[in-house]
Amino acid sequence: MTTEPTPLVELTDVSKYYGNIRALEGVSLEVRAGEISCVLGDNGAGKSTLIKIVAGLHRHDAGTFRIEGEEVALANPRDALDRGIATVYQDLAVVPLMPVWRNFFLGSEPTKGKGPFKRLDVEQMRTTTREALLRMGIDLRDVDQPIGTLSGGERQCVAIARAVHFGARVLVLDEPTAALGVKQSGVVLKYVAAARDQGLGVVLITHNPHHAYLVGDRFVLLKRGAMAASHTKDSVTLDELTRQMAGGSELEDLRHELERPPAT
Repeated sequence: MTTEPTPLVELTDVSKYYGNIRALEGVSLEVRAGEISCVLGDNGAGKSTLIKIVAGLHRHDAGTFRIEGEEVALANPRDALDRGIATVYQDLAVVPLMPVWRNFFLGSEPTKGKGPFKRLDVEQMRTTTREALLRMGIDLRDVDQPIGTLSGGERQCVAIARAVHFGARVLVLDEPTAALGVKQSGVVLKYVAAARDQGLGVVLITHNPHHAYLVGDRFVLLKRGAMAASHTKDSVTLDELTRQMAGGSELEDLRHELERPPAT
């Protein structure tokens, strides 16, 4: 009898309160190596709060948060990073006028020389950035171009490659396709799948069930801070996932309300 490996990240009945406001209550989530766990929900469903707990920005108030089986209460985002959890936010923390390689190493720049001769190792950063992007299948025209000249999809892909290069074991992606067209969204999802294929556990936050179903292995649906449903890929169809995401019975009630009365 084989036992499943311990999840990289596991939240069980996690809750978060701000005074009397319930931001999250009783939410459970598993993130396994080589899998993509999708968290779906509309605005205000609790997705942002969940990200902040996993990323170490906020501590949970109830439930358990485990990393590779060890119960934790992350102190800050650096604590999460040190434990292998990297979060790529929707607004992407980049400096638009700096070149791609400079943004790739922002905050982790290698140096050469000693004392007064110590300086940034620009050539190493250029070469490493180019190689890291190519390993993910990203072939940029020029890593010296300002990152602000890249498309939204390309910037997301650079951020994903950066997290993989710096040793992330869990990659949390906050609505990476929200502001992108169909073609650019497809490019980003391709690199999300590439991160999964490199053995990372991926958390994909999205409000788009079609994007989630293309790459996801597990699905958690949030509604008003609580879990509305939890599925594995083989236990739900895209139509059913879309129906639950859209409100299902609520939409049916709305349809009856909006129907034209029969002509007399």
